[in-house]
Amino acid sequence: MSKLVIVSPEDILYHIKISCQIPNLLEAIATRKIIADTAVKEGIKIEIEELQQAADSLRLANKLIKAEETWAWLEKYHLSLDNFEEIAHTNLLSAKLANHLFADKVEPFFYAHQLDYTGAATYEVILDDEDLALEIFYALQEGEITFQEIARQYIPNPELRRAGGYQGIQQRSDFRPEIAAAVFAANPPQILKPIITPKGAHILMVEEIIKPQLNEQTRLKIMGDLFTNWVQQQITTLEIVAKLVEETLPQSSPEILSEAS
Repeated sequence: MSKLVIVSPEDILYHIKISCQIPNLLEAIATRKIIADTAVKEGIKIEIEELQQAADSLRLANKLIKAEETWAWLEKYHLSLDNFEEIAHTNLLSAKLANHLFADKVEPFFYAHQLDYTGAATYEVILDDEDLALEIFYALQEGEITFQEIARQYIPNPELRRAGGYQGIQQRSDFRPEIAAAVFAANPPQILKPIITPKGAHILMVEEIIKPQLNEQTRLKIMGDLFTNWVQQQITTLEIVAKLVEETLPQSSPEILSEAS
């Protein structure tokens, strides 16, 4: 028989405080208020049909296909149906506000930052031994060994090993600066001379450089980034005051506040 543990609202607040989560929590609350207030100011409204679609999207995102799965999810997170609707409403309001504020700014931003959205399809193996990495690099150039062979031999992660070290399509920001400089200067298909970073000696094969396109995925990413930056700027203009019950420190605590010797 399991032991019952009763957790009170005070317990929850205390845990949030001592786990130093209050600043993040206050910022999240401020973000919600900024979005709600700005939406009112800009005259953004949500129709019932839109809210239903947002709720369906929320269920789909959390893989809540059946009604019982939704009820179990609500119970797990201690949410009511009204809470669920509020989450869907907040998500939709954020999306509509982002579109309202930045839809016409996406295209100019994209063309001004095209290099940042150029992609590269690469394969990578990281070695601890720089001399060995250089030896393998020359062997690859001479065709004495294939990249798939060194991946099978030197990559410990099973899934990455089975994929031959394939990293997928990444943008410039996904790479370390010294690696990005070499990757995007490559003439694919090309194997790069080992690049040394704190992680080790990187042997990379650049399979393809992919020119950026302003597709729907890129458009949404840019709009999301612009919106996030805007919210952060709004937060910096606020003074957030938390009305929390102050606790007095135990009498034995002053010494723990003294400077470390």
